[in-house]
Amino acid sequence: MDYFKNLLDLLKIERAEDREQYKKLTESSSVAERRANGLTWFPVAIRGSEMSRGDYLTIELERTTHHDIAHQFRTGMPAVFFTNHNPQKDRIEGTIAHQNGNRLKITIKDDELPEWSSDGKLGVDLLFDDNSYDEMNEALKKASELVEKSSLIQILTGIKSPTFNDSIPSFTHPKLNQFQNNAVNKILSANELSIVHGPPGTGKTTTLVQAIKALVKQENQRILVVAPSNTAVDLLSEKLSEEGLNVLRVGNPARVSERLQKLTLEAKMADHDYLKETKKLRKQAQEFKNMAHKYKRSFGKSERDQRKALFDEAHRIMKEVDNTEQYIIDDVLSKTQVVTATLVGANHYTVRNLTYQTLVIDEAGQALEPACWIPILKAQKVILAGDHCQLSPTIKSNEAAKNGLNQTLLEKCIEHHPAAVTLLEEQYRMNSNIMGYSSLVFYQDKLKAHSSVAESLLFEGDTPLLFIDTAGCGFEEKLEGTSSTNPDEAAFTFKHIHSYVETLRGKNFHTHNFPSMAVISPYKQQINLLKEQFDHSTDLQQYQENISVNTIDSFQGQERDVVYISLTRSNDKGEIGFLSDIRRMNVAMTRARKKLVVIGDSATLAQHLFYANFIEYAEKGGGYVSAWEFLE
Repeated sequence: MDYFKNLLDLLKIERAEDREQYKKLTESSSVAERRANGLTWFPVAIRGSEMSRGDYLTIELERTTHHDIAHQFRTGMPAVFFTNHNPQKDRIEGTIAHQNGNRLKITIKDDELPEWSSDGKLGVDLLFDDNSYDEMNEALKKASELVEKSSLIQILTGIKSPTFNDSIPSFTHPKLNQFQNNAVNKILSANELSIVHGPPGTGKTTTLVQAIKALVKQENQRILVVAPSNTAVDLLSEKLSEEGLNVLRVGNPARVSERLQKLTLEAKMADHDYLKETKKLRKQAQEFKNMAHKYKRSFGKSERDQRKALFDEAHRIMKEVDNTEQYIIDDVLSKTQVVTATLVGANHYTVRNLTYQTLVIDEAGQALEPACWIPILKAQKVILAGDHCQLSPTIKSNEAAKNGLNQTLLEKCIEHHPAAVTLLEEQYRMNSNIMGYSSLVFYQDKLKAHSSVAESLLFEGDTPLLFIDTAGCGFEEKLEGTSSTNPDEAAFTFKHIHSYVETLRGKNFHTHNFPSMAVISPYKQQINLLKEQFDHSTDLQQYQENISVNTIDSFQGQERDVVYISLTRSNDKGEIGFLSDIRRMNVAMTRARKKLVVIGDSATLAQHLFYANFIEYAEKGGGYVSAWEFLE
């Protein structure tokens, strides 16, 4: 089918570009550079090793320095264990079996630690993750083969329309609003597909948790819940567990929290009555192996036979361990009501062959479509939840993005099946003035602010939405590599923040009750300048726990009392580049609860209708001021 052939072609382009970028990052780079890019842990120390399923050894490693460097290590990713003594020769490939904090476990196809592991400093490099691409590829091929037989696939690809069962008893939860209850009812009555469109602050997670709880009751069988990021999966896992559901978190929780650890397969297996038995057997197998290794290379037939017999016995015992572990896993799964994982994690070896009545894909607006097909093939019914008016998935290849890989399954299904969509129309985050422009542009002006937030301000008489126009101030943009900066605008932003903080102090806001604040920009280099300004603002350092400075993308899903946005662009050609991605601006403008301050050059920005209309919106609400007023 052309639909899947097209996706396979785009995935091939994306994989090639991703591999190329990975090669550039790693090929000629030093260990320190790879470590800075999050691709290497070095140095590491061995904290233990144990025999695992088959002829594999699992080694536990700890990152002993550079704990503050962010990394990309995740469960299931391919990696290579090496020594700096001879990194080209002394290396062994494996798979990350678990990662938590500064520790990880890597499983290698060997039954003992390599000899060089006691020689020189040790490290772990991430390898290019072909596994995820292979899984996506396989899923697309399988979907293409099944399309004639599966009405779900036909619905998701726009050939057929979804159906609903109207005889399902009506659902009402006292803690949900009318739109949230409608969404749960739509989910319960859907035979194949239901879509929850959740704009910022509308309680999408709350709605999904109640819907999943109701589905478990309705279907009395396991449900699969997935999302593109570990953070989103962790959040749902925790909330579902708090509601009393038996949740199994497959893969690894990104956040180190005791509550989440309890939901993992490892923790549930550790609590199982039969686990003591496997530990005893493992120890026995290890003893037989140790005895076998004591035989030197120069030995006769009887020693060789004895050595072989010892190895055979160790393997027989490990086979027994495998069988017992599989029994434990099956037992844990039989009690599980909700399995949670990332999209690719849904194919984790422990749950690979499970099927489900219902699949829930959260944050579907950020999910790459080929990855969605991995869990879809395991289910009869799909619930998509997200907001296609916020950030789309990260795609490495411009060509693949341009030809349609950046269009998500959520977008396509909303377009094909508007009758399956429930829009959550009431938001609990923002003052209605902050919400208004986003509602107008992205949500057909349907959003309402709940009475608890509609008029919320930090103090009486404050302006909730402010556009500060730098036109005519001579704040010219500069190009730094591929990123734009505006040093004068960065300095002005902090000048205004200083002034606002003084006002807050006068209103009795001090360290103990200081509001949360974000300073954001779409441009990484501008963020660096803003961070410098913040670091040099000695009087603001007492509030550094409350003030975050970062890119827009890093704030998706978060909120703050006060948000400053530095738009950066200022030129006489009216070029706004990156800013023309208005979905990114939707994310930026909807992070603020009580005050939003947007700083930019109207002469440059107003060439684009979105910004021209925004400036007009701010002006109508009495929130337009010229930067000149603060410079005099």
